[in-house]
Parts: sequence; C-alpha cells; structure tokens
Amino acid sequence: KNQILRKAKCVDDARHILYTQSGDVTSIITCMIYQSKSQKIIDISQTDYIFEKFNEMDLENYLDSGEWRGKAGACMVEGFCKKYIKKVTGLESCAKGLQIEKLLPFLPE
Repeated sequence: KNQILRKAKCVDDARHILYTQSGDVTSIITCMIYQSKSQKIIDISQTDYIFEKFNEMDLENYLDSGEWRGKAGACMVEGFCKKYIKKVTGLESCAKGLQIEKLLPFLPE
C-alpha cells in the first residue's frame, strides 16, 4: 500500500502495520555491505511476500504474545506470517536480514 513499515512502537502500531500487510504484497529490502582488505561488496536485495488475509484471532494472539516486538513491519515470516504466505519472490534469507547466498561466493574457503 505504498508505505514504509518500520518496527512497531506499541501494540496498536503493530496491529495497524499487520493489517496493512494482510491480504497484500509486502516487499522486504535488505542491504549488505562486506569489506575486506581486497574487496568491497554492496548488495541491495528485495524479497516480495504475497500474504493471504490474516485471521483476526490469530493476529490478536500474535499481538498478545509480544513476538512482533523488534521486528521490521511487526512481521515474522518464519513465525506468525508463515502460514499466510501465498507466494514468495526472491530469497527468504533477505527477510531474515542477510542474504548469505549472495555473500558466500566472495568468502575465502
């Protein structure tokens, strides 16, 4: 819905953020910078999630659990949101904060 969703400040903020994502597309953007003496890698990656509509009771239970705290977009794709994912475009590691698949080819063995 053309909004930047950050970490929720309170449960009402988290509720609003999650309802914004419910039944819609959420794009997660992650930036990785790796620098050694011999190279510098900068990567900006995006993964898109298409979510089913969240069940209201599930959503309230998730909010009550407090697991949304500290999560960008109050979203936990490996937790609450997982069963609502209809489609993923991109690497799921992006949503977890580091696309290790992009970094591994550059690391020494």
